[in-house]
Amino acid sequence: MQNRVFVLDAQRAPLMPCHPARARELLREGKAAVFRRFPFTIILNERNGGGTQNLTIKSDPGSKTTGLALVAAFRRGLTVIWAGELAHRGHIIHAALERRSDQRHSRRSRKTRHRAPRFDHRTRPAGWLPPSILHRVATVVTWHKRLMRLAPITDASMERVRFDMQAMQNPEISGTEYQQGTLFGYEVREYLLEKWMRTCTYCDAQGVPLEIDHVHPRSLGGSDRVSNLAIACHDCNQAKGNQPLAIFLQKDAGRRERQQRFAAAYADNVPKKREEREQHEANRLERVLKQAKVPLRDAAAVNATRNILFGRLLELGLPIETGSGGRTKFNRSLQHYPKAHWIDAACVGETGECVRLDPMMRPLQITAAGHGRRQMQNVTKKGFPRGKAKSRQKIYFGFQTGDMVRAVVPRGRFEGTHVGKVACKKSGSFKLKVNGKEMDGVSWRHCTPIHRADGYAYAH
Repeated sequence: MQNRVFVLDAQRAPLMPCHPARARELLREGKAAVFRRFPFTIILNERNGGGTQNLTIKSDPGSKTTGLALVAAFRRGLTVIWAGELAHRGHIIHAALERRSDQRHSRRSRKTRHRAPRFDHRTRPAGWLPPSILHRVATVVTWHKRLMRLAPITDASMERVRFDMQAMQNPEISGTEYQQGTLFGYEVREYLLEKWMRTCTYCDAQGVPLEIDHVHPRSLGGSDRVSNLAIACHDCNQAKGNQPLAIFLQKDAGRRERQQRFAAAYADNVPKKREEREQHEANRLERVLKQAKVPLRDAAAVNATRNILFGRLLELGLPIETGSGGRTKFNRSLQHYPKAHWIDAACVGETGECVRLDPMMRPLQITAAGHGRRQMQNVTKKGFPRGKAKSRQKIYFGFQTGDMVRAVVPRGRFEGTHVGKVACKKSGSFKLKVNGKEMDGVSWRHCTPIHRADGYAYAH
């Protein structure tokens, strides 16, 4: 099943989306023209106005991906007529801010012998959020506004979920235990020694100096949460380095030798039979992962944006229905639908208890790609200038980087018709990216714009 096609009248007022076959018929007869490629929208040449049904935009906000669904109130019941999945770029923004901060710190330390601290007198406005978190709110609101311009939406529905992080760590927590926290009565090291039974996590060594190790390395995105810390002997800690746990346990050839070395002194702690020892080693990864807790970074991002997103959507003037994550899962399980972001969006709230959809429907895949960088000068890893400062001009010969074009090349090594994204150059010799391959040297004269760059990438 395909998404419905958005329809605008001659005055660009939204009408009810139509079936793709009906859209092809209107285009073939010359009664309509293509208005947008993504999401695909047609505009009627003569007709103004028309009948509409109630149309609800439903969203399932997430840390990495947000599900979107348009649900129409037909006579046969609530039906999903359009779906999309919006992939955020918060992690890219966070990495860029960290890189910029490191570069500025390096430059200032080189060029300024003493700089007074400035963090003491800087205040943040009420409701401030980090750019990587605020980006999630901005993109969801942007797509609500965009869909409201393309379809006659009458109301909205969103999953206003709240994660209880302490309950995620300990489902049996209650009462005053919420106030005590994980480290109540313990220092971090003592807590870890107690948690891992004063035994090396990777070789079962006891009676040796133990060090704190990150189960998921910090260089690969691991956090400093206690749930990501383990106890290891010096040899294991050095051997693991910044390797992921699964790779380390699979490739560490010396681990078995260290275990055998300690087996003589601590025979009661290590299985004596060879078969038992091999089974013990095979289950180590499972046991370590079971002991360590899942990271809560995504849950924290959703908790931080839930109320701000709700307030921003209220400003759009639509009546909003909210629902919990448990209600969404109940509705989806009751109707035996598979797990997907857009399906979760369709099942949000009370109206999601009975909604018709095709699980094989292909949602529009929307990926936030940004609008370029404000940085005028490229730098090296150490923060030194590299190359020439970029020009302030963005548009060349009517095109800008990120536009989707159709290039009809009459002759040469790129002869043929190609559709892809263009990277503009001042010389007029553009670089075209088609299906992951780059074609450098396509003249702007051979290019026709299909979809202007809007900060997103699309796929079905």
